[in-house]
Amino acid sequence: MYQVREKKKVQKMLRRLPAEVKALYRALLMDLATSGPVQTSWSNFSRLSDGSYHCHLNYHYVACWTYENDIVTVEVYYVGSRENAPY
Repeated sequence: MYQVREKKKVQKMLRRLPAEVKALYRALLMDLATSGPVQTSWSNFSRLSDGSYHCHLNYHYVACWTYENDIVTVEVYYVGSRENAPY
């Protein structure tokens, strides 16, 4: 089991997202908690850099997270439109 944390700004971003995207995000959080940061079953999953990952929730929205090997914590730092994604 992995601990999943969200940055405070993620909660603010979620308020502006459509309900179906919020549901996909919650499903991603459950997958991150059970199987860790590598989520190959999610659309367009990729490693961004050492310890940073992202995947598409749907065509328009993505989620980004980090993971450090010595700490069993996954931290989500972005969820929102692809156009504004920090990669």
